[in-house]
Amino acid sequence: MKVKSIFISDVHLGTRGCSADALCAFLKTYTCDNLFLVGDIVDGWRLKQRWYWPQSHSNVVRRILTAAKRGTAVYYILGNHDEALRKFLPFELELGNIKLLDRYDYVGLDSKRYLVIHGDFFDSLMIDYKWLMHVGDSLYNFSIWLNLQLNSLRKLLKLEYWSLSNYLKQSAKQALQYISSYEQHLAQYCKSEGYNGVICGHIHRAEIKCINDVIYMNDGDWVESRTALVEHLDGRWELVYYETTTDSHGQSSDAN
Repeated sequence: MKVKSIFISDVHLGTRGCSADALCAFLKTYTCDNLFLVGDIVDGWRLKQRWYWPQSHSNVVRRILTAAKRGTAVYYILGNHDEALRKFLPFELELGNIKLLDRYDYVGLDSKRYLVIHGDFFDSLMIDYKWLMHVGDSLYNFSIWLNLQLNSLRKLLKLEYWSLSNYLKQSAKQALQYISSYEQHLAQYCKSEGYNGVICGHIHRAEIKCINDVIYMNDGDWVESRTALVEHLDGRWELVYYETTTDSHGQSSDAN
């Protein structure tokens, strides 16, 4: 399927929770003019603690490099887990036809101006309590490990994939308040800077909605939800879930 642009984030290559095979399969189904990697593609935090890099993770890198070689414009927007690369900024840097940036101004086919950013700069915990984020990251990775064990059992029982982490987020009132605060903060900034919308990641929650006249689009992640944000050639925005791509279905929302 040919589309204008694809936005993916929070792949977390270098961790056991990364759905690398699913991402490769997803990328095989699309060709695009622009591919935006919206942060946390490689998990530098985890790799510093323990090296983990199977062949499937190399396959993801190879597929991205192949897309760039074939003419797709690839933009790597840095996030907090791959923040080590930020030392090469603020100047625009190109690595193998891939541009490294902190943010990008994107004009959609709908003629609206979107800020493309990972989103960690708008996370109050990242700003004030970064040490707490590292603790939370360790707990999150444990929940991902537990989730893998549970879904291995569910697969044997021929049950569909289920995300423990997403369930905990939906059930925890404080987590929902944190997500809402993050979304509101981003929307407020975009409105003050004259953007029509924002495209981000960071919190692993795929969503398209309007917040105070600002179009908020989060492309999700490739650990739990396995989602991508797609801009079609007719200007329509869609959240595509990997589990449905084989049947050419996705969850779409009208952002116009």
